[in-house]
Amino acid sequence: MVVVSLEQVYKEYKLGKTTTPALNGISLQLMEGEMIGLMGPSGSGKTTLLNLMGGIDFADRGKVFVYDRDLENMSDRQLAAFRSRTLGFIFQSFNLIPVLTAFENMEYPLVLQGIAKKERRRRVEEMLAAVGLTAVKDHRPDELSGGQRQRVAIGRALITGPKLVIADEPTGNLDQSTGKAILELMKELNEKEKTTFILATHDPMVASYMKRVLYLRDGLIVREEEG
Repeated sequence: MVVVSLEQVYKEYKLGKTTTPALNGISLQLMEGEMIGLMGPSGSGKTTLLNLMGGIDFADRGKVFVYDRDLENMSDRQLAAFRSRTLGFIFQSFNLIPVLTAFENMEYPLVLQGIAKKERRRRVEEMLAAVGLTAVKDHRPDELSGGQRQRVAIGRALITGPKLVIADEPTGNLDQSTGKAILELMKELNEKEKTTFILATHDPMVASYMKRVLYLRDGLIVREEEG
């Protein structure tokens, strides 16, 4: 089953009078159960590509379909509901809610889904243990290290059991041992639940867990390797 389909996608950004091309006609299909890595230098288009797949941004030309849905034609409410049911995001900048604890940040997506309190607590406690944060579950983001905040963000993205996880440098703030543990968790979800992952990374260790690695340069896929 095709999870994501991009058809001749172009995207550029304007800053004052300067126009910077980010994607230059990318076509790509992501199949269910894949783990795909995106690699390439800064500015090659990795983050832009992830943002289009998640409906955070939209193409200037071309089409982006996620589970056969054209995200650009959805209303804000439809898009929010679709993301909540289907997607998990791991942002490079964490995007945690500063007034909520680690526990509450992970719990929040389950609240939005209407999950009962007892079940929410069970899932959050399990995820806190899986990402090694049980001891700091009552700490707010400003009381956590960068690596701990990254792990909260990862747990929040995975806790709803999303079909598709979109991750931008998910291990960028983690030490190698913790990063490997997180990748093992993702691999387990991929194998047991058929969760589909697409990750942007600079880390060869992350790429080694991928089934397919796409190399980007100047907004184009220039090379592809099987994992």
